[in-house]
Amino acid sequence: MKFRTGLAIGLGVGFLLGAKAGRERYDQIKRTAQRVVGDDRVRQAAAVAERTTRPARAAAGNGMVSAGEKVKDRVVG
Repeated sequence: MKFRTGLAIGLGVGFLLGAKAGRERYDQIKRTAQRVVGDDRVRQAAAVAERTTRPARAAAGNGMVSAGEKVKDRVVG
């Protein structure tokens, strides 16, 4: 129950602050985000991060599948 109350309060405060900031601030944040995403250095860093984490993500995924199968075997079998 506390989580729901906190979430509702947080959403309300966020809405009020966002409404107060107005469209100009939203446009400013959007322009900045687009510049960052469009920057070649950011794209290169994202590509390096994706390549270097791919094996770990694949291993984690395989481990989750294996663990799920073992749980299923225990419950069903």
